[in-house]
Amino acid sequence: MPATPDLAELARKLVEAAETQTPVEPLTARYPDLTLADAYGIQLAIVELRLAAGRKIIGKKIGLSSKVMQELLGVDEPDYGHLFDNMIVPAGEAVAMDGLVRPRCEAEIAFVLGDDLSGPGVTVADVLTATDGVMPALEIVDTRIRDWEIKLEDTVADNGSSALIVLGGTITPVIDLDLRLLGMLFSQNGRTAGTGTGAEALGHPAASVAWLANKLAEFDVTLQAGEIILSGSLAGAPLVSAGDVFVAEFDHLGTVSVGFE
Repeated sequence: MPATPDLAELARKLVEAAETQTPVEPLTARYPDLTLADAYGIQLAIVELRLAAGRKIIGKKIGLSSKVMQELLGVDEPDYGHLFDNMIVPAGEAVAMDGLVRPRCEAEIAFVLGDDLSGPGVTVADVLTATDGVMPALEIVDTRIRDWEIKLEDTVADNGSSALIVLGGTITPVIDLDLRLLGMLFSQNGRTAGTGTGAEALGHPAASVAWLANKLAEFDVTLQAGEIILSGSLAGAPLVSAGDVFVAEFDHLGTVSVGFE
């Protein structure tokens, strides 16, 4: 008979793994019958631990919204995670590798909400109406699961493999933008690491945010005004090494960059 997972205990182990930079074996290897509902239960337990430690939720991140990322990790649907106040990297500050396990870097469009969004039934138009503006962003994703040996349930449990975020310096209103066609050039150490448009994120980055609002309705959670929503990678997610510099240049939105040491 397969072991029954203790969701709260698994949450504590993942938090400890993040704090000590010591990865754990895939949860799905130990618990082959772990469900997606179990995985979100673990993530919510991590959220409670973070809040109890004094952290504040500042937004959400959507992962696996592009085909390239779904193929990279062998999954066929998006996921999400929570963003906390200690995840923002100040402009111009280098990221220390010794605080991470095995990071990757992604280029994304960040939405800044001006109004609440509550599913079900949220549409692209609803998202655009509720959005104060968008920003260029880099997400540093990381895994507390050994060697990125993850299935969808592993990354969901691990708070969507979230780690850090870097935001560009300006907020651009969406009213005159076609976010589907907005282009992005992503470079690593001066060499092109990927290109993409907003359409990489579920066909429209606002569709990605709508998916999130509707998914969260299953848990009676509302996206709140002021939250930052990362809409998903527009290109690949290269592994990071000390000394790397990543730059994402977006049409109309500007540029965002980060270095690692």
